[in-house]
Order: sequence, then structure tokens, then C-alpha cells
Amino acid sequence: MAVTITFRNVELGDVEYSGNYTDEIYDQEFFCDDEEIVHHTFHAVIQPLLYSLIFLLGVAGNGLMITVLLRRRHQLRITEIYLLHLAIADLLLLFTFPFEIVNNVAGWLFGVFLCKVVGFVKYLNLLCGSFLLACIGFDRYLAIVHAIPSMQSRRPKTVHLTCISLWLVCLALSLPNVVFLSVTEEATNSSALSCFYYNFGIHSNNWVLTIRVLDHVCFFLPLAVMSYCYAAVVVTLCKSQKSQAKQGAIRLALLITLVFCFCWLPYNITLLITTMADLQVILYESCAFFVLLQPVLAVTKSLGYAHCCLNPFLYAFVGVRFRNELLQLLCKLGCGRVCGPLIRAKFHGQSISEGVTTTSTTHV
Repeated sequence: MAVTITFRNVELGDVEYSGNYTDEIYDQEFFCDDEEIVHHTFHAVIQPLLYSLIFLLGVAGNGLMITVLLRRRHQLRITEIYLLHLAIADLLLLFTFPFEIVNNVAGWLFGVFLCKVVGFVKYLNLLCGSFLLACIGFDRYLAIVHAIPSMQSRRPKTVHLTCISLWLVCLALSLPNVVFLSVTEEATNSSALSCFYYNFGIHSNNWVLTIRVLDHVCFFLPLAVMSYCYAAVVVTLCKSQKSQAKQGAIRLALLITLVFCFCWLPYNITLLITTMADLQVILYESCAFFVLLQPVLAVTKSLGYAHCCLNPFLYAFVGVRFRNELLQLLCKLGCGRVCGPLIRAKFHGQSISEGVTTTSTTHV
């Protein structure tokens, strides 16, 4: 007795899988086709709208953050160097969204070269973004928990070398995408093209499973580093005497960790279930489970991508110094009527917020 479930060009996370799945339990055949999957409307309509919103907010936020930081690029603090690299990674990732939007609506229209370039850039910056978040958490751990012993290792030159090394490692991990990505006609729609890992047969399937493992590593490893570092930061600050700075820093540390979990944990759990099903660790007993998994993957993936437009607000806009510089920049760009009252209000509360400024922008 065998059950055969056939999937045709269905996106499993970042994976389109075509093949047969057999389990010696039932004598019933379940056939799952693209036309039967309920996430089609989300994939073709709602997801492009969400990506468009994330693109606009993310480009505006990260663009402003990069502009403000580059205006004083020779006086950047340690954490701000990491923030600059993080904003660049998020911005490059966001520039792949227009291609994703068009692909969702009409298939891949941009040829093999851009298929390889977009896939490479997308994965490179996803990796870099996750590990830069871990670096920021570790740097704040050194700055607060081991302030004196870490002075030597927290020099700007050391931080720049760390970021360059991180980019090179992520570059090496992303290069196989260029090899395996290709463009071909979709099996269920000969008029639409698909950009996916089609080259070199079984080797491309192995790479698909490998990047899923890397996805999980790039989430759970930074999460573990951030959780440990920020927990140590909170414990250290609770013992300090600066009550106002302490409260602001603790709130920010908890917010950073919670937002990271909220955005990426649902997707990683869903993708892990999908991987286990593909490896037959768990079994598709009918189309119902498979059909349910597809919209969940699409929704949680969109939620994860939303994190790149939240980073500027979490890591920079909450800092008083950065916020003041942003207001001054907006005034120079012609927003004087809006920014003027805000700048005057800034000076009114500057003496109160100075302690939180130092903690927010430099250490936490």
C-alpha cells in the first residue's frame, strides 16, 4: 500500500520542489496542484503589497540612517560602525524586493544573469544582517559587562576588520547560489518562467537543503549570542547606580531580542517543519497539511523580511543623539516647519535624557 503525493512547482520557503513522496501506510493517492493551494492569492496579490510597503519603509529608514552616519564617518563610535554595515546589508536586501514583487505577479522576467545576481545578493545580505546583529549584541556585552578588559579589542580599526571578515565569510557561503541558480519554464505554466536552483540536478537539491540548514544556523546562533549578551547586560545594569540610563538600556535590550524573535522565529519553525517533511522525518499523510503549510510559510517569511525595515528604529532612532542629528538633516532638506518645534523640544528635555543618550547610542 502506498500513498503518492505529487507537488508541482510549489514554493517551500525558498524552495520549489517537484517530485513524488511515497509512504507504505495508506492505499490512497493525494494529488496537490498549484490550482488547489489556497495561498495563491496571498502569493500573487497580498505578498507583493506587503513587500512594497516593507521596501518603501526600509529604504527610507535605512537610507536616512546611512546618510546620518556617513555625515560624521570619521567620528563614528564602535556600535555605529556595526550599525552602518547593518544598514548597508538591509538596504541591499531591500533592493532585491522589486524583482521579488514582479516575480510573484508575472514570473521571472529578468533573465539568467539577474537571476543569479539577485539570488546571490539576497542571500549574502540575509547572512550578513543576522551575524551583524550578533556582533552588535556582543559588542554591547563587552562594553558594559567587561568595560575595562575590552578596551583594546573595541578599537575602530578592529571593528572594521571584523566587519570586512564577516562580509568575506558570507560572500563565500553565498557564491554557490550563482552556480546553481537558473531560469526555466514552470511545469504547470509554460508561459511563465521561474528563477530557482535548476542547474546540476541532485547537487542543486543538496544545496537547497544546505541553505535551509544555514538559514537555521543564521537565526539560532545570533539569537543565542544576543540572548546571552543582553541577559548579561541587563544583570550588570541592574547592579549599576544610573537608574534612568539603566531603565532605558534594559528596555532597549529586551526590545531588540523580542523583536528579533517575533520576526524570525515563526518562519524558522515553519521552515524546520518543511525540511523535516522533505527529509521524511515527518510524513505528509494528505494534502491538507501541505496546503496549510504554504500560506504559513509565505506569511512568516514576509514577517521575517519586515525586520530589515524595523532595524533603523530599534538601533538608531531610539538614540537621542542620532534622533537630534536626523532632525537637523531633515531641516536642511526643507522640513523646517515640522522639525523646528521638535528641535526646540529637544533642548527642553536634553538634560534629562543625556544619560540615556550615551547608553542607547554607544553601549546598548
